[in-house]
Amino acid sequence: MKVLLVDDERNGREVLRALGEWEQNGITVLLEASDGEEALELIESEQPEIIFTDIKMPRMNGIELMEQLHAADYRGKCILVTGYDDYQFMRKAIQFNSFDYLLKPIDPEAFTKVLENVTQAIIAEKQSLESEAEVLGDARRLLLEQQVSALCMGELKDFTILHNVLPQEEKIDLTLLSFYHMHQPDQVMEALTGELHRYAIGDVFRFQQEDNLYVVLSAADQWLQIENWLRQHLDIPVRLVQKTLCSLEEISSVFEQLTVELAEHRYRTIRRLEELESEQRGQDIVAYVQSYYMEDVSLERLSKLFFLSKEHISRKFKQETGMTLSRYVTDCRMKQAKQWLEITDKTMYDIARLLGYQDEVYFSKLFKKETGLTPTAYRTEHNEQEER
Repeated sequence: MKVLLVDDERNGREVLRALGEWEQNGITVLLEASDGEEALELIESEQPEIIFTDIKMPRMNGIELMEQLHAADYRGKCILVTGYDDYQFMRKAIQFNSFDYLLKPIDPEAFTKVLENVTQAIIAEKQSLESEAEVLGDARRLLLEQQVSALCMGELKDFTILHNVLPQEEKIDLTLLSFYHMHQPDQVMEALTGELHRYAIGDVFRFQQEDNLYVVLSAADQWLQIENWLRQHLDIPVRLVQKTLCSLEEISSVFEQLTVELAEHRYRTIRRLEELESEQRGQDIVAYVQSYYMEDVSLERLSKLFFLSKEHISRKFKQETGMTLSRYVTDCRMKQAKQWLEITDKTMYDIARLLGYQDEVYFSKLFKKETGLTPTAYRTEHNEQEER
């Protein structure tokens, strides 16, 4: 906590500084100001929780300072310190919500007691606010889970409620995690929720219409990491079904499909470490090809890079992408060629060489085979469409 001492006399501030058992009461920062105006500047920049202020000061006195703070809805605690035992001051202090009132010369015991009281009051208020915030957060979370459950059941069509909690990805994985009724997965699911929030890759929702069923919505390229986290933290069995959403509007239909799969026992469990590592290597190979498709990315090269047989890589690549390696590389190169033809003035020779083709004629024939047009005709047609 921070404390601000306001007094136009240095001696007055030194007395307060010497009397206070600051560290014992959780005070970590002591600030000083010589009048109300200087105090206001410090309060704005430092936000002290406690202010001890003299009343009689030049430029702006203690009562005026309290009046300014009261008008600004200052949340900290003010204690007036003065040599004037005047009822008018007391009335003003009460009016502007002074926490307490100390008379000079200050009695050490009285000061100690006031300091203890004010710090305890601040701690109690913080705890109360945290408790209220927690209750409010739980209520908001329950409402969101009810809304997601309604989306899954097709009872709600407002998909905007998910925009602030899901990553902005084209594809989202919808995963159902079903636990046996005698198990208590809440703690692990709360931890998983925190993990997904921390990396902004998705969220976990308890399905409200059925006990021990959780809906996980996550970025489609992140499930391997999520499943690996579950493998490390989950020590109870779980049934898992999953499908990728191309749009959020598919939630209810996909949810229905997945619940049927669960009912018909067409689910799987969390994969073993070696299975996850194999899956990760498959994704790593695809990621490598996506980055280096303009270079030599033959099965032989990938075999040397990833220490796997050419046969295994070929099979794994087809599993991951639905295409052979050569087909995938050609597809990537043709997409890039189209982009360059549309937005640059690169020559056919330059495009062919950049894409890894040594022969411009071969590139042109391959491009026509893929698109139905030569590169030159494709560029001309695109430019004409842009002009129109």
